[in-house]
Amino acid sequence: MPVDYNQIPSPCFVLQEELLRNNLSLIDSVQKQAGCTIILALKGFSMYSAFPIVKEYLRGATASSLNEVKLINDYMGYQAHTYMPAYLDQEFTEILERSSHITFNSLSQWERFRDRVEAYKKENPDKALSCGIRVNPQYSEVATDMYNPCVPGSRLGVTRDKLPDVLPEGIEGIHFHTLCENGSDTLERTLVALEERFGDLLHQAKWLNMGGGHLMTREGYDIEKLIKVVKAIREKYNLDVILEPGSAIAWRTGELVTTVLDVMDSQGIDVAILDTSFAAHMPDTLEMPYKPVITGADMEPVAGKPTYRMGGMTCLAGDYLGDYSVKEVLKPGDRIIFEDMIHYTMVKTTTFNGVNLPSIGIWTSKGEFKLVRSFGYESFKDRLS
Repeated sequence: MPVDYNQIPSPCFVLQEELLRNNLSLIDSVQKQAGCTIILALKGFSMYSAFPIVKEYLRGATASSLNEVKLINDYMGYQAHTYMPAYLDQEFTEILERSSHITFNSLSQWERFRDRVEAYKKENPDKALSCGIRVNPQYSEVATDMYNPCVPGSRLGVTRDKLPDVLPEGIEGIHFHTLCENGSDTLERTLVALEERFGDLLHQAKWLNMGGGHLMTREGYDIEKLIKVVKAIREKYNLDVILEPGSAIAWRTGELVTTVLDVMDSQGIDVAILDTSFAAHMPDTLEMPYKPVITGADMEPVAGKPTYRMGGMTCLAGDYLGDYSVKEVLKPGDRIIFEDMIHYTMVKTTTFNGVNLPSIGIWTSKGEFKLVRSFGYESFKDRLS
């Protein structure tokens, strides 16, 4: 049922339940056909009010911090698959208690915490806990260095020359994460590189975590190839395969609803100032960078159409994105709908400049708007001291 944006406060992230369920249904069919386990990566989607929906389709979730681990425990009821580039001494006991899988980023990290892992297992013989090591296959097709974990000097994962011929005692899994919104053809080529460097260790492992970046819900993604390559490596090495996509779960499942506050002429450029911020509410648009789709607007200026640079409401000079052409001249009060804003964008929001965070809501499958949360002064104040 189409979203009635007149019912929605501004600014507001709006998750469409039906679209989320469509994605999860497809992902569930993949894991069943491939015989693998697909889990939610909280770094891409942490909207815990939607976790009951996610739990209907997926059997786990992965965390990169103790806070994410707690969110998984509290709102999904699962023990977490946990990976951190480095663990904190004061948090590690709780990580052990709350996790089913723990991946270490380096051999030195494993050596540092191995005795605590072994002691915990002896004290809790009925607790299922498996440890793994993250590897760097030194192959990635990610073009933006900021998102490429295989660049020289990367701190993420162990290269083959740093590992022995036999997996360290207590290490049962191998984890890699080198994709970023890629297709199954990229995964296929990545697995060739992984096998060339780590094939002997894969034969020794009980599980292989292929990380995230598998954008299987994107139109045109080759699902059959994904199923084929996952099944092949699972059967070849007789191990469990885990995928932990972030973007794929919430891909194109909702929008950021905003409102025009002012329109001004800036040295011949028309600027629409919105009640949101690219720097504070959509920082990935500036980091990547990328230009989000606006509903009903042209992505590039079109001669003869009203054209605007979209400006944020903070005082940062670079808090803008543009330019877009629209059907009619903009005026204060007009709605601007940024599409595909649910994955990653929501988890990166800040209160820079004291701007309020956007509200969060769900457009239910019954065609009703449910306001989940709104934010104000307390949310800003609680981040400071």
